[in-house]
Amino acid sequence: MSGSAGDPVRHALRLDALDRELRPLLPPSLAPHVRLANIHGDRLVFLVDSPVWHARLRLAASELLDAARSIGLEVRDIAIKTTSRPLQDPAQAGLRASTGAMPGKGRSAVEGEALRAALAVLADPPDGGTRD
Repeated sequence: MSGSAGDPVRHALRLDALDRELRPLLPPSLAPHVRLANIHGDRLVFLVDSPVWHARLRLAASELLDAARSIGLEVRDIAIKTTSRPLQDPAQAGLRASTGAMPGKGRSAVEGEALRAALAVLADPPDGGTRD
């Protein structure tokens, strides 16, 4: 993860890619309630959406660490944080963004438009050229 430490967008993309690799290795009932939040040193940091899923992820920790090591991560431990908000499935978030639906409660139209504009700036140029 050190190569993306200075670039938050690349860091987030790397975490998302790792999350997509690790999520299928979780028990099917647990996977929708868990999201990789960060890698801090030799520790994977996960978010879960309730204390029940926190306990179940803790029970699956050794298998998850083995799976992370099998894809090349040098990790020894996991940290689990519980959030009060439901976790979004990345595929569903992409579907909402493509249909124009706003992904968060209480987000104004102006905030949504600003978010879409920022994401458009980060997208690859349509002609396949490079950005400066």
